[in-house]
Formats: sequence, structure tokens, C-alpha cells
Amino acid sequence: MKTVAIVGASGYAGGEFLRLAMGHPHLQVTQVTSRRYAGDPVGLVNPTLRGRSQLKFIPPDSLEAADVLVLGLPHGMAAREFERYRGFAPVIVDLSADFRIKDPDLYRRFYGEEHPNPDALNSFVYANPELNRDAIRQADWLACAGCTATTAILSLFPVLKHGLLHDMPIVATVMVGSSAAGSEPSLASHHPERSGSLRVYKPVGHRHTAELISYLPGNPDMHMTAIASERVRGILATTQAFVKEGISERDLWGAYRGEYGNEPFIRLVKQKKGVHRYPDPKILEGTNYCDVGFELEPDTGRVVVMGALDNLVKGTAGHAIQALNLRFGWEETTGLEFLGLHP
Repeated sequence: MKTVAIVGASGYAGGEFLRLAMGHPHLQVTQVTSRRYAGDPVGLVNPTLRGRSQLKFIPPDSLEAADVLVLGLPHGMAAREFERYRGFAPVIVDLSADFRIKDPDLYRRFYGEEHPNPDALNSFVYANPELNRDAIRQADWLACAGCTATTAILSLFPVLKHGLLHDMPIVATVMVGSSAAGSEPSLASHHPERSGSLRVYKPVGHRHTAELISYLPGNPDMHMTAIASERVRGILATTQAFVKEGISERDLWGAYRGEYGNEPFIRLVKQKKGVHRYPDPKILEGTNYCDVGFELEPDTGRVVVMGALDNLVKGTAGHAIQALNLRFGWEETTGLEFLGLHP
């Protein structure tokens, strides 16, 4: 049993980690911090925990040592305050974007500022389990991947690794819910006048593009546009590229099956009948699955790659739990077995 302290447990990311950790047989959450809700029970903020936890939020200044420290802070805060937190636990998990990008120039390009703590960058391991499983097992500091980046990376990784695409720009369009907005206030979907709407909220320069460039094979020329939907959870990514001459659907299947055939949380979805022919974030709510599919246009060589996941689980807290399972030698699926709901 490992004790866990969560800094920023009243936010989307920290709160979701708390929910998942409450059902994990090897994790015991002993501290949750929040400046705004200090002294209040966690059920006040997360009503799903009513009757399941007696925890109350404490101010960050009251934090004590634990086996695992989870940082669910707004962008920039973990990096700026890391010296304050690093001594509280031997294993640290950062849910923010602060330590994902190793190249300071790429960070500056997409985040518009110098990195606040460049000396710590190379001490963190990018905690995308499907890409970095072996490194995660040896890591003490884990930088969790971005949710939109995870959707696009897991969708594209096999075809790029197997060299099936032309060397030309790749364009991804991601449809996201309000909980994927992070610091983007324009995505707040609870305003009545925005109900049911679709809005482009980040046409160019999406920060998670830096992760695609950094971690996809070959460091491709990637471009991303984000569209806000009325959903709260869920991401659907569609990426358009062109396959090399002679590449068939069979070749694409071979790449995906070769890379993901034994992955516990990636499912290939490409049905020839029924209504569930392609990945759909609706059926993934609350799960740690990423569903991936594709469609090839034989006459032109254009391939549309699709990926869907729950941004708060597989896109954030779920893959953090998955990474901790790897780090401590537990079964990788522990605490993440929920299959979702349908209808």
C-alpha cells in the first residue's frame, strides 16, 4: 500500500485522480490540498465520493510526506514551485504540461515563454505508458501526457513507426469537451448561450502540438486545430495524411495490430456494419480505453485516422494510474477495469 498526497485535488485532473485512486487496492490517499476549499469534505466538490471518503481538503502549507505526490496544479505552477514540493515524496506525478517538453526552444515556441525550471526537464519521464513503458518502470518523476496529444499520438504512432506515410504535413482536428480546456476560458461550456454549439477555439498553435512533434516517430510536421463541443468529457481526433504509393488497407491493419495487438487499453475499431463503426468518445466516458480506427481512400491515398478517449481518464488521471502501476510493479490494469456505459 502506497500513501498518496494530491496537490490541487479540487480541480478536474486532481479530482479525477482522487476518484480513481479511491478504488485502487494499492493506493491510499491520505492528503488532498485546496486553497479554496480548505476544511471542506471532498464530497462537497466531487459528489461521487459522498459516503466513500472522510477526507477533507487541507491548505498546501499543511502538506506532509507521502509515498507518492500528485501535482494537479494550473499550468506553470508545478515548474515554478517544484523545489517546494520535490522533497515530500520519492515518486512525483505531474498532471500538468510543465515537464512534458524536453526541448526548451520547442517549449518557448508553443507556450510563449521560457521554461520556468529547465534544469528539472530531463529528470522527468514522459508518462505515456504505450510509448514509454520501460522508462516509466524506472522513473521517480513522471510527467503525464496531454489529453489531446495522447489521442492523436496513439492514433498515429503505428503508421509513422512503420513508415507508411508520405513525408508531408499532417493535420489533426480534435473535438474536445469543456474539461479538456485547461486554462482556455473560451471553452467553458456551461454558459446557456453556448449550449449545443460547436466552436473553433484554437485554430493554430495548440500547445499539445509540441508533444506530437516530440514523441511521434520521425518528429513529423504536425498541425492541430481544436474545436469545442457541448460535451464535458471526451475527445475525438481525426487526422488526415497520405500513405505512400502501394500501401494498402492490409498494410495499415498490419501496423496497428503489430503495435497494439497486446495493449490492454487500446482497441481497434473498424466495423463494417452496425452503428458503432468508428471510435466514439461517448461510450468511453469513465474508462481508460483509447479507441483507434482508420479509413483509407484508395484512389487518392488519403488516410483518415480516428482516435477517441475520455480526456480525464485515459487523457490524464487514468494513464497516471497506469504509469504508477508500471512504476511499482503492479498489474498494469489495476484500478482501471471499468468498461464504460452503453447506452
